[in-house]
Amino acid sequence: MRITIAGIGYVGLSNAILLSQENEVIAFDVCSKKVDQLNNKISPIVDSEVEEYLQNNKLNLSATKDKKKAFSGSDYVIIATPTNYDEVTNFFNTESVESLIFDIIKINPNTSIIIKSTVPVGFTENIKTTLKYSDIIFSPEFLREGKALFDNLYPSRIVIGSKSSKAKVFLKLLKEVTLKKDVDILLTESSEAEAIKLFSNTYLAMRIAYFNELDSY
Repeated sequence: MRITIAGIGYVGLSNAILLSQENEVIAFDVCSKKVDQLNNKISPIVDSEVEEYLQNNKLNLSATKDKKKAFSGSDYVIIATPTNYDEVTNFFNTESVESLIFDIIKINPNTSIIIKSTVPVGFTENIKTTLKYSDIIFSPEFLREGKALFDNLYPSRIVIGSKSSKAKVFLKLLKEVTLKKDVDILLTESSEAEAIKLFSNTYLAMRIAYFNELDSY
């Protein structure tokens, strides 16, 4: 399989390394420094497993700033760009995700798009309807910064917001490269998968706030 990862942050890079063990993976980013570092097997993020795999493992992985080169011919394109939450407007900034989807469909109208970025509940169904493009799947990540590749190799669960044949193929690709073999799997609708991610983030934020409050005493 040829897979493109859009976004060389901790989510995108860890998925790129994970999948490039058994697939041809090309990472796309607008940052020249990140692209150059990755092509020279230098990690743009602090993550010991990422650094080890780049230096010591055989990976079919390259990086580029060229959208056409990145998206053309790929079976799957994974979007892993930041979608920061604005507490003033109570909205996620999904502009980077939307812009990438437009570019991907224009360049490669036959690919399957996997959204890893955090988005509002209903986002995936809305954009599929708006663009009349059904092959968009939401699959949340549950990763820690600094341990992102480890959490991909030993996932707590795999959630995929689609029950399509292409979603099941993507699930198979993930299972082939994870080291933990008894992973809980959930194939669901995209809105349910988006809700699972948001609830997970909310629970984590509450735990952090609780322990920070304990530390203040």
